[in-house]
Amino acid sequence: MPEGKIVKALSGFYYVLDGQNVIQCRGRGVFRKNKVTPLVGDHVVYQAENKTDGYVLEVKPRENELVRPPISNVDQAILVFSAIEPSFSTSLLDRFLVLIEHNEIEPIIVISKMDLLEEEEERRTVLKYAEDYRKLGYEVLETSSVTESGVKKLIPYLKGKTSVFAGQSGVGKSSLLNAIEPNLDLKTDHISSHLGRGKHTTRHVELIHIGEGLVADTPGFSSLDFTDIESERLGYCFPEIFKYGEECKFRGCLHDKEPKCAVKKAVEAKDIASYRYEHYMQFLQEIRDRKPRY
Repeated sequence: MPEGKIVKALSGFYYVLDGQNVIQCRGRGVFRKNKVTPLVGDHVVYQAENKTDGYVLEVKPRENELVRPPISNVDQAILVFSAIEPSFSTSLLDRFLVLIEHNEIEPIIVISKMDLLEEEEERRTVLKYAEDYRKLGYEVLETSSVTESGVKKLIPYLKGKTSVFAGQSGVGKSSLLNAIEPNLDLKTDHISSHLGRGKHTTRHVELIHIGEGLVADTPGFSSLDFTDIESERLGYCFPEIFKYGEECKFRGCLHDKEPKCAVKKAVEAKDIASYRYEHYMQFLQEIRDRKPRY
């Protein structure tokens, strides 16, 4: 049986990419019975007589799955944050990183508009943050206001991957995509109007070919709430807190008021950046304040 990847789901049809061909398929009734909804990004087994008359027979196990946007098997999230206009926000970046780490997706941080930093002190501050995140093991790219060189830096990362773009509003995510793939035509408008809004009106998610990879034509993470993350899990989403947390005296230490906490010791010794710990505590409080779901 042939296999492929769902690149679009619309009005009960699933568009399956197999090599260079896209086959329009319907889902078999068995999915409804088993309460499985095929998602964009799913690897599937299908059967088709021709390009417009196929059936999805089986959904292969997923590597990961996002609810908003509804997509599976995402390899990486490209987090675009600007150095200025709007100012670089470590708090918002850490929020995105927690959600991405929780979903076991590889994050790539792109700091755009570096060329607009006129004050030397501002520039030094942003470069220091970039270095902090690199030390944590994150890939960090610095680009200018969508110049050719900035785009060239990003293209190799898209090759052969399924990516979602996310990040601050107004940072030039759509301009970046347009510069990578100038032939997007109508899709350009679609991306420009929807990428990066807090709330979006896109009715469907679609994977489109950009820079030899597939990019989700939707804003990544329309919700930035930690609805699925438990207090105990939060530390895993901060690599340095997880690392030092292994040395805490008490198992299940939340690095808050517990005695002999190795994480708090590391913050005092400046081995963990104080702003990262502050964000951890802020997010922990949010999770604790969350209303229970029944």
